[in-house]
Amino acid sequence: MSPIAATFTVLATAAAMEFVAWSSHKYVMHGFGWAWHRDHHEPHEGILEKNDLYALVGAAISISLFAIGSPMLMGEGAWEPGTWMGLGVLLYGVIYTLIHDGLVHQRYFRWVPKRGYAKRLVQAHKLHHATVGKEGGVSFGFVVARDPALLKRELREQRSRGIAVLREAIGD
Repeated sequence: MSPIAATFTVLATAAAMEFVAWSSHKYVMHGFGWAWHRDHHEPHEGILEKNDLYALVGAAISISLFAIGSPMLMGEGAWEPGTWMGLGVLLYGVIYTLIHDGLVHQRYFRWVPKRGYAKRLVQAHKLHHATVGKEGGVSFGFVVARDPALLKRELREQRSRGIAVLREAIGD
């Protein structure tokens, strides 16, 4: 595989992971996987959360792709794009960890952005946490954040239809 094709594969996989993360967050974590994700939405003691088990799932996907692409493990049956896709999943995991766990939840460092896209990411995720329980909610992505004003409007609409129970007023 050419270096350009490998680079494209890494970047395309990392970009595609935002859709994978969005859909798994909305339909798995806020669905049948709520038992692992619940403590992320509730006050808890300690550094680790059950929700952190999802990082192990992501790591297993990345490692599996690396293995599929490894001639050492797979011999002639190795599929080279697997290596580069595994690297893309890993890259997304690093970005996710820095943005979601680091910037938004401040597990690794303390910095509150005052403007720009970083502020938008933090606001969007705080609006995601504005609901009580797994029902309703907005902003299930981790790197792509929609306009907080639109998200507030969606939350108000969900509340008026009885879909979402909000923790507190979301402001106007």
